[in-house]
Amino acid sequence: MYRRRSQCCPGYFESGDLCVPLCTEECAHGRCVSPDSCQCEPGWGGVDCSSGCENDHWGPHCSNRCQCQNGALCNPITGACVCTDGYQGWRCEEPCEPGFYGKGCQLECQCLNRATCHHETGECLCGAGYTGAFCEEQCPPGSHGPQCEQRCPCQNGGVCHHVTGECTCPPGWTGPVCAQPCPFGKFGINCSQDCPCRNNGLCDHITGQCQCSPGYSGERCQEECPMGTYGPQCALKCDCQNGARCYHINGACMCDVGFKGPHCQERFCPPGLYGLICDKYCPCNATNTLSCHPLSGECMCATGWAGLYCNETCPSGYHGEGCSQLCSCANGADCDGVTGACICAPGFTGEDCTVGCPPGFYGTNCSSPCSCRNEIACSPVDGSCICREGWQGVDCSIVCSSGTWGLSCNQTCTCANGAACNPVDGTCTCSPGWRGESCDISCLDGTYGLECRERCDCSHANGCDPVSGHCRCLAGWTGIHCDNMCPQGCWGPNCSMSCTCENGGSCSPEDGTCVCAPGYRGTSCRRMCPSGRHGKGCEEVCLCTNNGTCNPIDGSCQCFPGWIGIDCSQACPHGYWGPDCLHMCNCHNGALCSAYDGECKCSPGWTGLYCTQRESLTLFPGLAHSATCWQPRESTAKIGLDWIFYFSTQCMFVWKYDRNRILCKNK
Repeated sequence: MYRRRSQCCPGYFESGDLCVPLCTEECAHGRCVSPDSCQCEPGWGGVDCSSGCENDHWGPHCSNRCQCQNGALCNPITGACVCTDGYQGWRCEEPCEPGFYGKGCQLECQCLNRATCHHETGECLCGAGYTGAFCEEQCPPGSHGPQCEQRCPCQNGGVCHHVTGECTCPPGWTGPVCAQPCPFGKFGINCSQDCPCRNNGLCDHITGQCQCSPGYSGERCQEECPMGTYGPQCALKCDCQNGARCYHINGACMCDVGFKGPHCQERFCPPGLYGLICDKYCPCNATNTLSCHPLSGECMCATGWAGLYCNETCPSGYHGEGCSQLCSCANGADCDGVTGACICAPGFTGEDCTVGCPPGFYGTNCSSPCSCRNEIACSPVDGSCICREGWQGVDCSIVCSSGTWGLSCNQTCTCANGAACNPVDGTCTCSPGWRGESCDISCLDGTYGLECRERCDCSHANGCDPVSGHCRCLAGWTGIHCDNMCPQGCWGPNCSMSCTCENGGSCSPEDGTCVCAPGYRGTSCRRMCPSGRHGKGCEEVCLCTNNGTCNPIDGSCQCFPGWIGIDCSQACPHGYWGPDCLHMCNCHNGALCSAYDGECKCSPGWTGLYCTQRESLTLFPGLAHSATCWQPRESTAKIGLDWIFYFSTQCMFVWKYDRNRILCKNK
């Protein structure tokens, strides 16, 4: 028999599942790539890569000079250049192309924003306006240009471009470095918006907000000063009299006809006269009049007087010259028409009637004492009583009626189950057996009485009555404290139910369920345990064998005739039969006795009730053997109850006895 086997070629040896080349001389600075052939590292040569030339020579005897540039090494055998990082070409004379760097110029630059990278290290060389490891960040505020080294020249909040340094000016400024405000009439970004101000108003060069010239106001200086004011920002008050108007720019008074003077304070007519030629007498009440108009004769009333002829007092709430000044009194008070002094309404006092009456007093000048009882306060105006919570009536002397509480007794009580309600705050005082804010919650189990403060004294109960504390006994218990079990034969609440259990069963005092005596089952214990079961609850399995029956109460076995023992597993001893094996067998001539009924089973050749009579043999047809086969010298063996083997020197038979004859068969 043969089988294939792989074998490495000459010059190779097995290493695991591979054939590896073998170099006789170990490659000192290289690796074995074929039998006795080394691939040397750069700068080494020789058969075993152990020979090295100086950096600038190569070839046999190192006689050739290297042509490599930029620090590159040449192979000492072939002279091929091994470039340093950042260079390429057969002599390593060329730097990496833009965008690449490193060994063999294989690495791609990571620089951003058009930055270049160093062809050897890959370091990013940022353009003007950028910084960061990858030139990913703009120059920080205040700097610009290459390497962000130039300082921004912008003023007044101007921002310079991170690359060029050119200034972007904020609103209101212009110029190369944002140092010049917008020219007159311009404002805003790049000074591109026109000022909206009128009437020679100046606008803010940043916001465009108008600064009005004297005598004008408004958002765009389009409005003259309001009547009675003049000057810058209309802040000055006119001082013209007798209804004269003042010029809104400088405040000069423009007098009505009949008046003269710098403030128009002088009349052309003498006192008491008026008209074009001052020939009419003034109709005014002289006592209450300052003067009358020199042309129309209109009366100018003294302080505190009004009316066509100055004969009327000031209307309510006004006082002073021409009754033009409002009273400064509070709480509905009036004031004196001349002096403006306050005349307080009932319930108030003080210079300006802002002070209420002190507690317990009311009326004009707070001079009347209050007459209230159980009050919070009385009205300082009319003395009416403001009752405390829980009181009512004119003088607060009547308690709130049942079912009400609080201020003015206008709150409805929420107390339930007969609880009392406090007329002041509406709190409930609960009746015995109840609790909660509204007395609508029954006492917790185990408590009773007022405020549920009492503890139930019950043993086997479902709590107690929350009012009286009487124990609510659980089913099966009785007594004042529910500590007595129901007497035998009774069960349920107050032990009022009678048990219905039979055959010695007892009932549960709680629910009346029957606990049957051993051997019985059913709701009333009327039925005996089923066959094969015994004991309490018929849970025990009978152990009787051989058709024995067990007692349903204690499980004791009553054996079938022919068997004895605790579990009826033992047959009657030889020679005995019947129940408990009490009877002796009366069979003869070697007959067997039935353990069940004592019947004799005769030996071959015998018959009769007790096997005392001999019997002749009847052979099967075709049996051709002499009677010598049946002599006593033959050996026998019993099979079952009625088949027997017979062995002799001439033959072997199986025969069966059947009552008075023997049946034989040749085997």
